[in-house]
Amino acid sequence: MGTFLFMKTTLELPDSLFRRAKATAARRGQTMATFVTSAVEAKLAADEVAAREKPWMEFAGILQDERAESQRMLQKVEDACERVDSEDWR
Repeated sequence: MGTFLFMKTTLELPDSLFRRAKATAARRGQTMATFVTSAVEAKLAADEVAAREKPWMEFAGILQDERAESQRMLQKVEDACERVDSEDWR
C-alpha cells in the first residue's frame, strides 16, 4: 500500500453536529479523524458520481452570485414572450 501524508487542520462545526459526529464515531469504534476523513471521502465520491451522471450540474452554480442579473434576464425573456406581434396574427 502507498504512503499517505496527513495534514493537521482545525474545523469549526456547530456543537450539535460535533456531538452527533463524535457519538457516531464512538459507536463505530473510530477516532474523529478517521470518521471525518471517511465522511469527506464519501461526500467527494458522491459528488463525482453526480457530476458524471449530470455533467451540466458542474456549471449550475456559476451564476449563483449573479442573481440580480439572472432575474433581469428572466424578466426580459418573459416580457418578450408576453408581447404579441400583430403582424404575426394576420
